[in-house]
Amino acid sequence: MLSVLYLRRTARRLSKDDAGLTTAEYAVGTVAVAGLGGLLLKLLTSDAVRDLLWALISNALNAFFG
Repeated sequence: MLSVLYLRRTARRLSKDDAGLTTAEYAVGTVAVAGLGGLLLKLLTSDAVRDLLWALISNALNAFFG
């Protein structure tokens, strides 16, 4: 009896049409991606991160080429 009820619920859940994101979900996703992009831009253009990346690349090249 329990398995029949489970199968009916699963069939009902799978039969519902889910066309995709709604407008509000698109808006929230767009704001989140724009915020993350702004944060990454600010982080990667900072002096500390630029110096860290430069040191990392310099050390890697020195280790590879001697």
